[in-house]
Amino acid sequence: MPHTTSRRGLLFGTAAVSAGAVLTACTSNESSDDKPSSDAKPAADDKPGKHVTIGFAGPQADHGWLNAINDNAKERAKAYSDVSLEVTEGSNDTAAQIGQIETLINKKVDVIVVLPADGKALTQVGLKAMRAGIPVVNLDRIFNTPQAYRCWVGGDNYGMGFNAGQYIGERLKGKKGARVVELAGIDNLELTRQRTQGFDDALKNYPNIKKVARQAADFTVESGQAKMAQLLQAQSHIDALWNHDDDQGVGALRAIDQAGRDEFLMVGGAGSLSAMQQIKQDKGVLKATVLYPPTMAASAIDLARALGQGKGIQGMSEAEIPTSITLYSAVVDKHNVDQYMPTGFK
Repeated sequence: MPHTTSRRGLLFGTAAVSAGAVLTACTSNESSDDKPSSDAKPAADDKPGKHVTIGFAGPQADHGWLNAINDNAKERAKAYSDVSLEVTEGSNDTAAQIGQIETLINKKVDVIVVLPADGKALTQVGLKAMRAGIPVVNLDRIFNTPQAYRCWVGGDNYGMGFNAGQYIGERLKGKKGARVVELAGIDNLELTRQRTQGFDDALKNYPNIKKVARQAADFTVESGQAKMAQLLQAQSHIDALWNHDDDQGVGALRAIDQAGRDEFLMVGGAGSLSAMQQIKQDKGVLKATVLYPPTMAASAIDLARALGQGKGIQGMSEAEIPTSITLYSAVVDKHNVDQYMPTGFK
């Protein structure tokens, strides 16, 4: 899963069909037969501009969300006749990714979009690109210094946890002695701590609710199933579950089915297609998921194109794009799931 460090930047919602929709009007050209996985189409009235070669250094696609990041970037680039995308082989190895970015620098691409395997470890290569005159769009996992990127775009981990806690709180606010549990991600990641902090802060507004247990999983189906089974064995009754990640949620739901438990509501995280489909059916414990939109990669391509062509964002007064953009973590339930279904990732 993604790794960011703060609730920073300009807040943009995902209220349309894409987190990148707000950016497309300033950077797009004619529509294309290649439909981006974010389902956002370039504006037909914007003419193609200067050709831009974008280097994309993405993650290894070993997780549904990470695979969606790569797909969104590639599909968005296809929508532009004035964009060429130089794609590196996705890697979670910092040394390999540094080498890949150095290759992009040597090729003199116009802009680099990178989701670092480790923001801290890749800061120096980000600085190297910027010093070479190549603007860097830092996607999600943030570099240690803003000097290493021209623009950062990513999700709001604290807001994700807070919105999950608020959703659960509103549904349990009339229940005395309500008990909730948390299935977190990987505890040594800052993003996990932020999501937990946001959740805990939201629950402070609901004194009738107590978090009685927490388990950290590993963002995998297997760990989600094992850790959820442990939670259920330890807690004979719960009223709600906050699960940080829809991929590990697949395993969690297996454990819930095997235990025959259905007395509680479950809120997931990230926004997978399978989670949204289950929410729409409304036949099980999963009632909502909090978005961490992989469409941010499509937005990163929009921003990179804008940088390469010297454009700003339509609808804003400034001639330059912002230095940071934080996407909003919308809660998706049965009432609005149709609106967000096109952004769901497999």
